[in-house]
Amino acid sequence: MFGAACGPNAHDVDGGSPPGMRWIPGGEFTVGSDDPRSRDDERPAHRARIDGFWMDAHPVTNAEYARFVAATGYVTTAERKPDWEELRRQLPPGTPRPPDDVLVSGSLVFVPPPGPVPLEDLSRWWQWVPGADWRHPEGPTSNVAEREDHPVVQVSWGDAMAYAAWSGERLPTEAEWERAALGGIDRRRFPWGDTFQPGGRHMANTFQGPFPWRAVPEDGFAGTSPVGAFPANPYGLYDIAGNVWQWTSDWYRYDAYAHLDGIAVNPRGPASSWDPAEPTTPKRVIKGGSYLCNASYCESYRPSARRGAAADTGTTHVGFRCVRDPVDVRSDWPG
Repeated sequence: MFGAACGPNAHDVDGGSPPGMRWIPGGEFTVGSDDPRSRDDERPAHRARIDGFWMDAHPVTNAEYARFVAATGYVTTAERKPDWEELRRQLPPGTPRPPDDVLVSGSLVFVPPPGPVPLEDLSRWWQWVPGADWRHPEGPTSNVAEREDHPVVQVSWGDAMAYAAWSGERLPTEAEWERAALGGIDRRRFPWGDTFQPGGRHMANTFQGPFPWRAVPEDGFAGTSPVGAFPANPYGLYDIAGNVWQWTSDWYRYDAYAHLDGIAVNPRGPASSWDPAEPTTPKRVIKGGSYLCNASYCESYRPSARRGAAADTGTTHVGFRCVRDPVDVRSDWPG
């Protein structure tokens, strides 16, 4: 339907754009937001200037990731036994080593609680599930057999980087991602405009109902949706809001925008990670929100919204898409 995304050595039938990608023109624009409804880590709004680039029309799907794994034999983070020495560096000093039956492969799964819970405690709806991975997003009894065209999830930042390297592409910077999401219109609240549901129409896969305990999927999806199920933005990008969060290449710092001066030119993000809530955990920026975003909780389907996610961890609501630089885009394709 949309063409192959992030595929290696792909032919472009008309000799122009890479297949399955959309051109994002360079220029100057506003990054972040001073809107009083925004979060502190989105402020202050500032100007940036970036060069143009190509971006996948939609997030990488399960079918596309399966082709990568079949071609390379790659084993994702969630499929490997955790390394205690690596984990210990991210935990408070003196944290005891867990028993071996806990140090097993797995990942984080969204499990709705039975009723209302304090929204400050994420552990009420996230559970570590042994056997959860990209093939089994909710655990070993689940699969993606009927979800080939859904975004791949349960992929860590390293898993996304490995796919991008295989495809000859890369992950977008946070500034590139935000430029693409804005669709050429500065300071819009959502990728499609300033009204969440224009004319009552659902524009993205988000959470309806009281979060996190009872989903009321008025948009037709309680979990992920097939890519392209909702309208594209002005640049022709699908699922640039909602459905799944998307990895970027930038380290996450809560205060990343606080010390900027002047126009940032092709910014690549800070040199290190810092989240005051989890200062010892290295995090990368994720953008776009997901099917779990709700106005009562995070409303992160806004272009300026940003979060930090542990780089070594996958979840049921984080995926990615790739970008390609414009310098001779056909140089690595068979002629």
